[in-house]
Amino acid sequence: MKFGEHLRSSMNKEYFWYYIDYGTLKKALKTGYVSDPTPENPKPDPKPWTEENEKRFVSLLESELDKVFNFQKIKSEEIVRRIQASEKEVNDVVARLDTATDARRHSVRPPVAPPSDEDFLLLEQVLSDIIADVHDLAKFTQLNYTGFQKIIKKHDKQTGWHLKPVFAARLKAKPFFKDNYDAFVVKLSKLYDLVRTKGNPVKGDSSAGGTQQNFVRQTTKYWVHPDNITELKLIILKHLPVLVFNPNKEFEEKDTAISSVYFDNTDTWELYMGRLKKTEGAEAIRLRWYGGMESDQIFIERKTHREDWTGEKSVKARFSLKEKYVNAYLSGRMTVESIFEKMRKEGKKSEQEINDLEQLAREIQYRVISRRLEPVTRTFYHRTAFQLPGDARVRISLDTELSMIRDDNLDGRQRSGNNWRRMDIGVDWPFPQLPPDDIDRFPYAVLEVKLQTQAGQEPPKWIRELTASHLVEAVPKFSKFIHGTATLFPDRINLLPFWMPQMDVDIRKPATRRFGIQRPLASTSLSANETPEDDESDEDESDEIQVRARARGAAPDGRPSLEEVEPNALFEEDGNSLDIEERIAAQPLPGDEDYPLYDSDEESVDSDELEEARRVGGRYYYGKLFQFYTHRFGHALINGLKAIAPGPRPTSLPAPEQRGISVMGTERSVKRFMAPKGKRIHVPVRVEPKVYFAAERTFLSWLEFSILLGTIAATLLNFGNDYITFASSWAFTILAAAALLYSLVLYMWRVDKIRKRRDVKRVYYEKWGPTVVGLGLVTVMMVNFGLRARQAGFTSRDGGSGHFGSGRGSMGGEL
Repeated sequence: MKFGEHLRSSMNKEYFWYYIDYGTLKKALKTGYVSDPTPENPKPDPKPWTEENEKRFVSLLESELDKVFNFQKIKSEEIVRRIQASEKEVNDVVARLDTATDARRHSVRPPVAPPSDEDFLLLEQVLSDIIADVHDLAKFTQLNYTGFQKIIKKHDKQTGWHLKPVFAARLKAKPFFKDNYDAFVVKLSKLYDLVRTKGNPVKGDSSAGGTQQNFVRQTTKYWVHPDNITELKLIILKHLPVLVFNPNKEFEEKDTAISSVYFDNTDTWELYMGRLKKTEGAEAIRLRWYGGMESDQIFIERKTHREDWTGEKSVKARFSLKEKYVNAYLSGRMTVESIFEKMRKEGKKSEQEINDLEQLAREIQYRVISRRLEPVTRTFYHRTAFQLPGDARVRISLDTELSMIRDDNLDGRQRSGNNWRRMDIGVDWPFPQLPPDDIDRFPYAVLEVKLQTQAGQEPPKWIRELTASHLVEAVPKFSKFIHGTATLFPDRINLLPFWMPQMDVDIRKPATRRFGIQRPLASTSLSANETPEDDESDEDESDEIQVRARARGAAPDGRPSLEEVEPNALFEEDGNSLDIEERIAAQPLPGDEDYPLYDSDEESVDSDELEEARRVGGRYYYGKLFQFYTHRFGHALINGLKAIAPGPRPTSLPAPEQRGISVMGTERSVKRFMAPKGKRIHVPVRVEPKVYFAAERTFLSWLEFSILLGTIAATLLNFGNDYITFASSWAFTILAAAALLYSLVLYMWRVDKIRKRRDVKRVYYEKWGPTVVGLGLVTVMMVNFGLRARQAGFTSRDGGSGHFGSGRGSMGGEL
C-alpha cells in the first residue's frame, strides 16, 4: 500500500491534527507544467525546481517537524505525570490493604477501611488507559518518523536537490523519535502487577543468573518487526510482569544488555555444523555477561541438543566465574578444583551440586582445549524478560537491537588478540566505530516463548493468541549464533540456515481480527480518588491543545475540519491476523484491514491520472476513462470466471480462537531463492531410529518379492520342457534378479541419505521401481499367454494330436 494511504488509515483520532501533513508536503513538491496539458501533449515537462521552491518546502517541513516534536514532548510529559500520579494512588491503596491486614492479624479494628475490589478495578482501568496512551504515542512517533523519511526521499528524487544530510541534523536537534519507552514499560509493569494481584505480587528470585543452573524448556522463536515492538511489550505486561534483573536500583538501559561470545573450531566449524544440522548431542559453548563491560561475573554455558527419540530434552547448563580467571581457565592454567574451592568453604551449596558444577567445568575446559575452540562470534542485544519471579513455567523474552559481531583473529586483524573477547566495544549500540565487515545488525527483534508445561497441557489462551497474531513471524529453531556466524564468515561457511531466504521478505502482515491494546470501555480518565462529577467539571491541562483544536473544528494550518474528513479515511475497525509456523494459507477471516503494509514510494494512482485527464478533457479524457473501466471490467470478469470454474477448493481451517491457527488468506507470494555459488541452504530434516527401521522393512519387502519371483522361475525351469516354459522362466529370473539388485542399491542409497540428513524426495517415495516391476510382470504374463494361445491354435489345425513337432508336447500335453 502507498504510504499516504497507510498514514490516513492508521491515524489516531485524538492526535489527528498533529500528524505530519504528508499530502500538503507532497503537493509542495509539484511545480506545475511549463505549458497547459493538451490532447496532443497530455503530460508536458514540469517546471524546474528553483531556490524559491526549496525555501518554501524547507519552511513547510520545519513547521511540520516543530508541530510533531512539540506534541510528542507534551504527550510524553503527560504520560510521565500520569504514571507518577497512578504510582502514588497504587501505593496508597496497597498501604491501606497492608494496614488492614496487620490489624486483622492482631485482632484489632483497622484505622482505615480496607480497599474494595472496585478500587482495584478502577486502578486497573486507569493503568490500562495509560498503557493505551503509551501505545498510541509510540505508533504516532513511528508513523511520523517514517513520513519524514519518505518525504525527504521523494524530495531528493524528484527535485535533484539533496536535503537528506541537512535534515538529518534537524532531526537530531528535535529527536521526537528517540524517546525510550522501556522505562514506561518497566514502571507500568510493576504497577499493573500490583493492581492485578490486588497488592500481593508473586515473590521470588528475579535475578538474571545465579540460582538457575539447568534449563529444560519448550522454546518457540519469532521475529518481530520494529513497528510492533512497543505494542507487543504492552500486551505482554498485562499478563506477566517485567523481570527486573536488578530490583534494588532505578531502571537503566544498560541493565538489560546481554552479551555472549560463542566459541568454535575455525578449521572445521564443528559446533556451527552440529547446531545447524541438529545432530544428536550437538553442543554450543558460550561465555555470557549481563550489563556493561565492567560486569565481573561471567557465565560459562554449554547448550546440548537432544533428539526427541532419545527421551531426553535439550539442556543448558552453566556456572559462573570471575572475569579475571576466564583466560586462565580456558587455557588450562587454572584447575577446576581451585574454581570451586571457595564455594566449598562457604557451604552455600550441597556437595552434590558442587560436584555437578565441577564435572560441567571439567568437560567444557577439556572440549575447549582438545578441540582447539576459540572465540568467533559475539551477540549483543537488550532483553526485556517477562516472568513471574521464581516461577519459570512461563517465560517470554524480547531481544531488541540484536547485533552479531566478529571476535576472531582469522584475517590477520587482532580483534580479541590473546584475550577471550574483544575490548574495543561495550554496550554502545549501534557500535558506529566498527567496520561493516565486523558487524551484522539484525533488522528484527527476536521473541522467545519458553514454556514448562505438563504432557498434554496447552499453553494459556493469551499466549496462543499472541504467538498467532500479526505482530510476530514464527521462525522455528532460529539461532543468533548460527545466523551471525553464517553472515560474518561468508568465505568460510558454505552451509546456510533455512531462514536465510526469508531475510529479504517483509514480515509485516495486515491485521484482520481485533487484537492488541484496547482502551477500557468505561471512561478511565478518573483517578482512584476522583468521582465522575469531578471528571466532568475539570479538564486535564495536558489535553488543552487538543480541546482547542476540536472546539475550532479545524486545524491551525487550514486543514479541513474533523467532520469534513471521510470517517473511513481516518479509522477502520481494529483487527488481527494469525500466523502458524508452517505458514499454511487458507480462507481469510472476516474483518476489516486496519494495518496495511506499504512498500512503494510512488504515490500516483489511476484516480490521479483520471483527474488530470479530466482537466485536459476531449478525446484524451474519454480514452483514459475507457481504459480505466476496461481494466476494471477485465479484472471483474477474470475473478468471476475463477469463482464459477470447477476445480479443487482449499479446505477451511478451524476458527483461530480454537487452537490459535494462523490464517493468511488465499493469496501468497512465491519467491524462489537461489543460494550463492558454492553454498547450500540447509533444510532441517527430522530423523529418528524408526526411519532406519522403515527403510530396512522396505528392503525386506523387496527381498521377499524377489524370492517369490525366483521361486516361480525355478519351478518353471525344473518342470517345463518346451521353449515357452524355458523363456518364461528366464524372464522371471531376470526380473527377480533386477528387483533384488535394485532394492539393494536403493536401500544402501537411502541409508546414506538418511545418515547425512539430506532432504531427498526418493528417500521417502519411489515411483519408478514398483512401476517397472509391475509392468515387467504384466509383460511376461501377457507374452506367455500369447505364446500359449498361439501354440493351442497350431495344435488344433494339426488335428488335435496333442503335440507340436515332435511326439512329446508341452507340459500341458503331458498332463
